[in-house]
Amino acid sequence: QVQLVESGGGLVQTGGSLRLSCAVSGSIFSLHPMGWYRQAPGKERELVARITGGGSTNYADSVKGRFTIARDPAKKAVYLQMNSLKPEDTAVYYCNRHGSLWSWGQGTQVTVSS
Repeated sequence: QVQLVESGGGLVQTGGSLRLSCAVSGSIFSLHPMGWYRQAPGKERELVARITGGGSTNYADSVKGRFTIARDPAKKAVYLQMNSLKPEDTAVYYCNRHGSLWSWGQGTQVTVSS
């Protein structure tokens, strides 16, 4: 059974940076495309970044140029470097396989103050 554990969230001011981490256990990690998702209060969960097993990346227009997704197969981890944060980035952030989702982890809260 796959377990996803997100960490690294916090409270930052507008323009600040955070680096989120996701530890993946119980799966052949390197084979799966992975994504970072977020859910703001009152909104649906959305995909903000994805990375394939080969390292190709895609980003939502709202975060392009500010967020960077990366993966470390040896550590079975996925990362999201978030720079130039804006109040509209405030949300709970989750990682998951892109496509056929696993069970969600607890997520990590990111709050950007104006």
